[in-house]
Amino acid sequence: MRLSLRAARLDFCPAGAIMITRILVFANAMHEFSIMQAALETAGEKTRAAGATEIHRLTLRVGALSGVVPEALRFAFAALKDQSLAATAELEIEDVPAAGWCPDCAAEFAVADLNYECPRCHQPSGHLRRGKEMELASLEIS
Repeated sequence: MRLSLRAARLDFCPAGAIMITRILVFANAMHEFSIMQAALETAGEKTRAAGATEIHRLTLRVGALSGVVPEALRFAFAALKDQSLAATAELEIEDVPAAGWCPDCAAEFAVADLNYECPRCHQPSGHLRRGKEMELASLEIS
């Protein structure tokens, strides 16, 4: 059984810093541990509500500007999954690229870092369409 969980958004506080090295990623992994703990708790609630007892695959959508480090999420998942319904599950992380919107051109454009400038008209735009997501997208359960 596959559940679509578009409404299962996880609330979190962005890390505020870009991790440069592997050492920094794991030094800051406590942030991702709390996010993964919330994801596993939400997944467990949704699984039990559907009458299932086991999670086989957990899919997260992580935006490029979310402040969440996917490698640290994987590390946290491996450390926490044994105490959940996802003990034998696989984790899939879908990367969501950042995209802005230019109202003058009525066009979407790729956002590089924090540069929200339309590549067509070069006007700055404060409209971010995606890239800050941290969502529990789907579960495969039985």
